[in-house]
Amino acid sequence: MENERAAALPIVAIVGRPNVGKSMLFNRITGTRHAVVDDAPGVTRDRNYHEAEWTGHSFVLVDTGGLLPSEDEGMAGLIRVQAASAIEEADVIVFVVDRSTGPTAVDLEIATLLRQGGTPVVLAVNKVDAGHHEIDVPEFYSLGLGDPVPVSALHGRGSGDLLDRLVAAIPRVAQEEAPEGIRVALVGRPNVGKSSLVNKIVGSDIVIVDSTPGTTRDAIDTSLDHDGRRFVLIDTAGLRRKSKVDKGVEFYSSMRALRSIERADVVVLVVDSTSGIVAQDARIAGFVEEAGKGLVIAFNKWDLIEKDNETAGSYVEHAREELAFAQYPPIVQVSALTGQRVGKILTLAGQAYDQSSLRIPTHEVNEFIMRAVEHRPPKAGRRGNILYATQVGIHPPRFVVFVSDLKAVDNSYKRYLVNRLRAEYGFEGTPIRIAVRKRRRRS
Repeated sequence: MENERAAALPIVAIVGRPNVGKSMLFNRITGTRHAVVDDAPGVTRDRNYHEAEWTGHSFVLVDTGGLLPSEDEGMAGLIRVQAASAIEEADVIVFVVDRSTGPTAVDLEIATLLRQGGTPVVLAVNKVDAGHHEIDVPEFYSLGLGDPVPVSALHGRGSGDLLDRLVAAIPRVAQEEAPEGIRVALVGRPNVGKSSLVNKIVGSDIVIVDSTPGTTRDAIDTSLDHDGRRFVLIDTAGLRRKSKVDKGVEFYSSMRALRSIERADVVVLVVDSTSGIVAQDARIAGFVEEAGKGLVIAFNKWDLIEKDNETAGSYVEHAREELAFAQYPPIVQVSALTGQRVGKILTLAGQAYDQSSLRIPTHEVNEFIMRAVEHRPPKAGRRGNILYATQVGIHPPRFVVFVSDLKAVDNSYKRYLVNRLRAEYGFEGTPIRIAVRKRRRRS
């Protein structure tokens, strides 16, 4: 079976006091807007992290809140908590300061804490918008963090130099031997019974092979056999709403969980049956969808629900309504307390992985496309503009449709093709990606 799984990406955290241009620098590096509204129905989320790439090196960039006290917290205490969290969870820190103000007392406090940690720090002096501004840069040597890099997040000046320094600072460590098997991460809000489910799975009649340190901090990857297959079980920290995490250690705990999502092949979203799917559950599912991972939904605490013949079906319907952008994940009702259907979690995860591994021969893809176009042509007058298609990858399945006119296949038509693919081939438990490319004219 082809394996296209990538190693966990390093995390780069942008820190600094407010109004120094952290978010603008984040946008400049990632090429995004700070607030992102997904065009898929059912999910709207502010993105404070984004994958970025420079000279072939990929990493996850994290935009943190400004390091200043709230009205009821002391400056030193809040700065220490946030900076210490960033030092602990990030692989590299970009410390952004403001040229126009020079080094401030808060900058010095943050720099002192950063120097005490072992995390590599790149010092970015922002708002160097013109050549004559560089005369102000040397005074930032006083922070004791090495050579400052002059940049202009507004105009992009110095961005390449900053990224060169950032990539060079990422620790080059020997890759640990990753346990073989389908990597499954259990994620969810705190107190939904996620860790209890992990314990129940591991403590059941499944044969435990070994437990080895994972590549994320404070994580244990547990290898086990189930249904004749090898799985690697990853437990993660609970994910809270952004408003609850952007000013403390839990923000970085969320980053740790997101890193686990990136490492996983299949993610199990654990939902509290007593509360049903809430906004944060949808947000987490959105992270999984965006990462292109297989997805299974497990309604835990099923033992607390009064049931009749229609109860299970109503929960499935509820999930489909609340996760309108992710209609594909299988759903299971479980109880960590009683062990009811807990073993089915890994069974479904294995099936989702298999579906994510499906490859369709090119001739079949083209036959499928022709049938889909015959059933529902693209926009009026553009029917003949879909030329051919092919599958270009797995985990998740990725297809490219070649057209003579890019307007022939809009987002609505791509959703139609995805639905037709699911109806014909399954792909249960996995997202599907469809890209549209214009065929080049041959000279």
